[in-house]
Amino acid sequence: MRFFSKTSCAAAVALALLAAGAHAQSLKAPGQAKKGDASVSRALDATARPTGRETAPAGIRQADFIVAVVDSEPITNNEVRARMARVLQNIGEQGGQLPPRELLASQVLERLIVEKVQLQEARDSGIKVDDFAVDQAVNNLALQNSLDKSAFLVRLQKEGVSEKQLRDEIRNQMIMQRVRERDVDNRVKVTDADIDRYLKEQKRPGDTASSMAMNLGHILIAVPENAGPAQVAEREARAKQAAEAARTHADFTAVVREYSDVPNGQGGGAMGMRPLGDYPELFAKAAASASTGAILGPLRSGAGFHVLKVLEKSQSGMPAFITQNHARHILLRIGDGMSEAQAAKRLEDYRRRVLSGQATFESLAREYSQDGSARDGGDLGWSSPGQFVPEFERVLNALQPGEISEPVVSRFGVHLIKLEERREARLTPREQREMVRNVVRERKTETDYNAWLKELRGRAYVEYREPPQ
Repeated sequence: MRFFSKTSCAAAVALALLAAGAHAQSLKAPGQAKKGDASVSRALDATARPTGRETAPAGIRQADFIVAVVDSEPITNNEVRARMARVLQNIGEQGGQLPPRELLASQVLERLIVEKVQLQEARDSGIKVDDFAVDQAVNNLALQNSLDKSAFLVRLQKEGVSEKQLRDEIRNQMIMQRVRERDVDNRVKVTDADIDRYLKEQKRPGDTASSMAMNLGHILIAVPENAGPAQVAEREARAKQAAEAARTHADFTAVVREYSDVPNGQGGGAMGMRPLGDYPELFAKAAASASTGAILGPLRSGAGFHVLKVLEKSQSGMPAFITQNHARHILLRIGDGMSEAQAAKRLEDYRRRVLSGQATFESLAREYSQDGSARDGGDLGWSSPGQFVPEFERVLNALQPGEISEPVVSRFGVHLIKLEERREARLTPREQREMVRNVVRERKTETDYNAWLKELRGRAYVEYREPPQ
């Protein structure tokens, strides 16, 4: 069985909090919404941990109150305000246009209602998430922020977010992902005709946004809200320094680490290969005619100043070269008395045996792996980006040749992954079609997912109380 990526999820507060879930494929089908609506939608879906910095605007009452009830479960005004603060932060970091507060409050409330409905569906179906998966997600999130777990939790505590709040939200997002995978993702099929139709659409003359894809590097020089002229000028000067450093230094990642105010440099500043229309309008306009390697900016948005670098560019929507991985894995499936924690403990023992020279990875895979690759010693062959589910691929991409991962939870079970080799390769026509297949699958899944959400939402009893403030 190949662990093909089925899709990304519109639950994104989700899989970032995590690093254990599935989001943001490198090529995402362009949306059909207006630019302003798309910015709000992307921010609602974006990876963002709780900030703990929400404050009530002048004139807004401080006491919490119920704004809606979903099948007897309440949603409070404080829940809406907390989510709004995170969405606004994300819009600002992406250079998007800030929406009217009333519109954002309405959309956030609707998102929270839909999340409640999904959690209720999961609970009724008996879907659960083990503590081990949550532990792994917390650890991964700490690593993304270049902190150990203790320091990360201390920092969150200072920002008003308890460990319980973090774990509860991670668990909820993972539960929603699993019910989506069961009811939507696993049912999507992509035919050759679907691929041909998509490729034909990309060749429409004059449709630059749909046919061009870019991977942009991003540096954010944040400007605080209500900053005075002197502070804005200081921030702009720093942004100009960042742009000059990006032009003169070959290592863009190092420049990101030195200058960017985005936590952990968002993986070195790279935003991933995606259609031009999927970027904020500010970025898309600046990059549309830029060549590969160009440094753009500083560009001004509500969040501050942005410096961009065109890392990759493809008129066909496909990169000319890709990084491929040759990996092996051992899979233990969950169920029949095997929990995620028990599977992880067994895999940790296998890892110890390989590292100590008591066994080879291949022999253990043949004996214990519950996957079709077991007969080949867990060999998964050469894989291209997007071929595996994101939670698996994220860990694989972080390994160096010869390294073995810690146990990794995915929708299929718990894995132990070994990276054998890594190479840069030009895409063959067949590989291009497979990458397009992933893009089309994601597009179809998003359509089916939205229809599924509307059906769930339609079946739920929702009582609106007071408007959120």
